[in-house]
Amino acid sequence: MKLTVGMKGRADTVVVKENTAAAVGSGLLPVFGTPMMIGLMENAAVNAITPGLEEGEGSVGTHLDVSHDSATPIGMKVWAEAELTAVDGRALTFTVTAFDEAGPIGKGIHNRFIIQNEKFMAKAEKKGK
Repeated sequence: MKLTVGMKGRADTVVVKENTAAAVGSGLLPVFGTPMMIGLMENAAVNAITPGLEEGEGSVGTHLDVSHDSATPIGMKVWAEAELTAVDGRALTFTVTAFDEAGPIGKGIHNRFIIQNEKFMAKAEKKGK
């Protein structure tokens, strides 16, 4: 694992009916849903560290503390940026910010943990039996 503070990632999408608050059940209005913004932030964090992971490694989100500060209507482009701010063994901390074409729409802190993919999946599948 070669992860260093300062690694950055980005994830982009466009607001469509399927990713609105009304569609995902987090509200009643046709604006970008908070769960979708959070997913975009997590995706940006994954994109930041993927080049530094060794074969067989992955990461899982463990904590989010974010605000969704501005609504985005259907048709606008949205994106999230993540920056790795701390590496403590396998525990990672990111600052995350989401934007639309008018400016920032959300921000916060996101924690992830480095895992061994096969071991993690074996444990998860065993839980389901």
